[in-house]
Amino acid sequence: MFVVTAKAKEKLKEALHELAADAGEAFRITPFLSMQNDFLLSLDNEREGDRVVESEEGVKVLFIQSCLASELEGMVLDHLEITHVAGFTISRLTFH
Repeated sequence: MFVVTAKAKEKLKEALHELAADAGEAFRITPFLSMQNDFLLSLDNEREGDRVVESEEGVKVLFIQSCLASELEGMVLDHLEITHVAGFTISRLTFH
């Protein structure tokens, strides 16, 4: 399963608002072709077969192509803020 944390969902929703995204737009996660296990986030519209991630308020914030789901299996998308640096991270799920 690919997990998107509540913090990441909220930050994606805020970014959509700041970018004044058109109705129906959200971020799409896509592989970064030159780097293994690196991904890009870009604005896009929903496509047939997408997995849709929504914020707690039901706002669509992320689209994932079904063919990418297996590559993201066992990973988590989070938003981190560390001394003057903030951004999204994708890492492997760890169990304690």
